[in-house]
Amino acid sequence: MTHRFVFNHPSFDAVSGKEWLITNGIGGYASSTMSGANTRRYHGLLVASLHPPVDRYVLVSAIEEKVVSGGREYLLSTHVYPGTIHPRGHHYLTSFERYPFPRSEFSFGDHRLSKEIFMHYGHNTTVIEYTNLGAEDLLLELSPLWVCRDYHHLFNEGSQWDFRIHYTDERCIRVDPASGMPKVYLRFERGTFYPHADWYKSFRYEREKERGLDDEEDAFCAGRINGLLGPGETLRLIFSTEQDDVHGDPGLWKANEIKRLAALTTGIRASFLRDLIWSGDQFIVWRESSSSYSMIAGYHWFTDWGRDTMIAMRGLVIATGRKRVARSILHTYLFHLSDGMIPNRFPDRGASPEYNTMDATLWLFVALYEYHLAFDDLDLIDGVFDKMSAILESHFRGTRYGIHVTPEGLLYGGAEGTQLTWMDAKVGDVVVTPRRGCPVEINALWYNALSIYVFLGKALGYDTGKYTEELKKVRQAFRTFFIHPEGHLYDVVVPGRYTDASIRPNQIYAVSLPFSPLTPSQGRKVLEVVQDHLYTGYGLRSLSPKDAAYKGVFSGDQWQRDHAYHQGTVWSYLWGEFALGYLKVHGYSPLARKWVQDQSVALRKHFYDQEGICCISENFDGHHPLTGKGCIQQAWSVGMMILALVESKK
Repeated sequence: MTHRFVFNHPSFDAVSGKEWLITNGIGGYASSTMSGANTRRYHGLLVASLHPPVDRYVLVSAIEEKVVSGGREYLLSTHVYPGTIHPRGHHYLTSFERYPFPRSEFSFGDHRLSKEIFMHYGHNTTVIEYTNLGAEDLLLELSPLWVCRDYHHLFNEGSQWDFRIHYTDERCIRVDPASGMPKVYLRFERGTFYPHADWYKSFRYEREKERGLDDEEDAFCAGRINGLLGPGETLRLIFSTEQDDVHGDPGLWKANEIKRLAALTTGIRASFLRDLIWSGDQFIVWRESSSSYSMIAGYHWFTDWGRDTMIAMRGLVIATGRKRVARSILHTYLFHLSDGMIPNRFPDRGASPEYNTMDATLWLFVALYEYHLAFDDLDLIDGVFDKMSAILESHFRGTRYGIHVTPEGLLYGGAEGTQLTWMDAKVGDVVVTPRRGCPVEINALWYNALSIYVFLGKALGYDTGKYTEELKKVRQAFRTFFIHPEGHLYDVVVPGRYTDASIRPNQIYAVSLPFSPLTPSQGRKVLEVVQDHLYTGYGLRSLSPKDAAYKGVFSGDQWQRDHAYHQGTVWSYLWGEFALGYLKVHGYSPLARKWVQDQSVALRKHFYDQEGICCISENFDGHHPLTGKGCIQQAWSVGMMILALVESKK
């Protein structure tokens, strides 16, 4: 359960390169690095979701931490300014552990101090606990650093910010950054608040610089809390957008959260699977607009996406037995069904959902099928079957972005300037991988949607004869048009007019999905090609290294990153999809199960030791996939790892 890092006067790079994240179940979070230095604009101790799970604001950036004892001062915080690091509190860091909450220990002189951070689940509230682990009194001087901004932006000193302080009682203040902006409450359980207004200028965020973005920010200090801690005593700071929370019981919140997390993994012995499930819980959020659950696609900067949710929920909630949450998520997306499509993305600021995707709605069928297998809940299936019928009819009739069924039975889509598949990078008006036509994974999913509709329709006693015939047509067309003479699958086809022979991971879905349009021998050949060209222990490359368009490094500014995004970059979520295909092709044999479990070692090490601690990154370089890139915590990366491991143990 506990993975503990131990340090002896660590370097800044050693502890600032590892990040932690905790979430509150409504889209808010707290996150920083082991060193305490923020390295991203997305870091902060209170990032509140004002309209769950979106409209996120960074409100508390960090805390200046000083300890006074025996006439000496120890500066425990760490910040990066232009050309310097100050203070260098990371030198005092002796250990860090992630579960059940981020907990750091510091040693200075003969003194020891711990710092633990957690959130009140379901609330925009962060609690920070400082405990004196030594034998002598310590005086803590804690100066919160306030900002007030959308989490995509940066904050700078300006006349519009006055950060007025209002005392609500002796140990509680309300901070008003400016008229019309979110108010934040701070309660301190012991000590005294001394007001003193000051601006801290020019914090530098190295990860933003690496991404080619603005990287400098200011923060405001309204004053400090001085609190004396005897041996074994604790001082808590409670930051919240909710006045009621600052008068609640943080000890009870903490105990309830530990109990809630433990209940998610009852009966699970394997520690890695257990920790993955706890990690995956961070993505599950309450959506205010539909009064139901949804799923954040990735931290720090994604909202809830349809495609990502449908893929990730297979492992995060269906394979883990969370029936109520699974039902609710399915309700969320069916609630927003439009013209036979579920949303691709819910925007950050509460605007209307976006529907620019071909595959999210087809993934819904896969999620419904696996939900049925897991929970035998035909009542839910019967309740949504009319919507499943409407989805298919919309696709046969034709819907947004030219999505329609060709005379051959394949699903076609695409319009100028749009990106409709998961390979959706766009730079300005340029779509990097447009894939206009009949993409291979879309048609594997189309075959599955029809197969699942027929399967579930028969289970409910409906007449599905019409779609049974369409299913046969799609299977024949898939084998006719997608199989390359060398055995792998074309990535995109337009029947009789165009083929794209690029070797990409999209073809693995024709093997790994519940229903395959291929014969067993054809599926085995596809698996072999994918393994030879694309497989790494961290996931699948998005393009074969033998392709002239291959880009093996994912780095640089946005233009450079987006041009490499799907041109060779390794995607970790596809490791799970490949593992499912491997198990199917090898008949779930004991050797195949062992292979999958053995091959999980690289991502397991990454999960515990690298980049985001107890997280799985979005992607990796194609050449040498060792360092996590993109988001530090991606829903489908964690979800597909869970699903693959669960399947390998059945």
